[in-house]
Amino acid sequence: MSGHELAAVAQAMVAPGKGILAADESTGTIEKRFAGIKVESTEENRRAYRDMLFTAKGLERSISGVILYDETMRQKSADGTPFVEVLAKKGIVPGIKVDTGAKDLALCPGEKVTEGLDNLAKRCAEYVKMGARFAKWRAVITIGADTPGSTCIAANAHALGRYAAICQAAGLVPIVEPEVLMDGDHTIERCEEVTEWTLKAVYEALYLNRVTLEHSVLKPSMVISAKNCPRQAGVDEVAERTVRILKRTVPAAVAGIVFLSGGQSDEVATAHLNAMNRMFAGRLPWPLSFSYGRALQQPALKAWKGSAANVAAAQAALLHRARMNGLACRGRYSPDLETQPLAA
Repeated sequence: MSGHELAAVAQAMVAPGKGILAADESTGTIEKRFAGIKVESTEENRRAYRDMLFTAKGLERSISGVILYDETMRQKSADGTPFVEVLAKKGIVPGIKVDTGAKDLALCPGEKVTEGLDNLAKRCAEYVKMGARFAKWRAVITIGADTPGSTCIAANAHALGRYAAICQAAGLVPIVEPEVLMDGDHTIERCEEVTEWTLKAVYEALYLNRVTLEHSVLKPSMVISAKNCPRQAGVDEVAERTVRILKRTVPAAVAGIVFLSGGQSDEVATAHLNAMNRMFAGRLPWPLSFSYGRALQQPALKAWKGSAANVAAAQAALLHRARMNGLACRGRYSPDLETQPLAA
């Protein structure tokens, strides 16, 4: 794609009132999700589940793009239509996860670096031919007593920079995802400190790798208290701290910011996004949206239970969460909307 086309795709990904569905769980991850509903993780069950998600009528009202996994990219709907075409016909941009996972970082106990740069250019070229228009790469930063270290931050920032450059050269818009994990007992202040450090390093790496920021999207974690921290910060504090760090570190040229949910509950992830858009409406250089996986899919997964008879109920659950988050993109969400029926 030309620069103009990359810019158009990036803008479509962060269209007003819409966000991205992350359906790129690896085979191992979705096996764990299926185990929770007592469904065997066969290729056909995985295909049927993704088919249920992608064919939900009206999904395009709140979803701008979908991140696929390699297996899913090659699968088809029940009527024989490739999933990439199912999404494209709805006006939803198809994307692809291209990293090969976080692996142990040598000489840095407890820390990870994401791999997958080998043959990435070749893989990206294949995905473009298959219809992908954007890609995603996730880096993982763990907060602990002695982590993260500068080696971990530098290694992951470098990998994100190289990945983004390779994607743009191949004609894909890169989603840059540095996730500061919420695992542990650290405070929100510590999370804020590490998030700022991480994002500064990432944007320095993107600059050094000549990445065009207008043709990229950031997928960060929010600045929140760790799961086991005694003091859990409120919604407005999370919004204030998160936006403060973004304003300090993310260049205005970036096409948009789509948050990951990172283990937050469905409604809390929505509330945090809503608070940011409500509190800072019209005062930020980029749109704030969502790229949720579990926080969009979990209610649908529970309703589906592996049965074709439950598809309609599962799709309704997905559409509801997508709608709630679409409203949060505009700062128009409120908890009382959770019980209102979905408009036809």
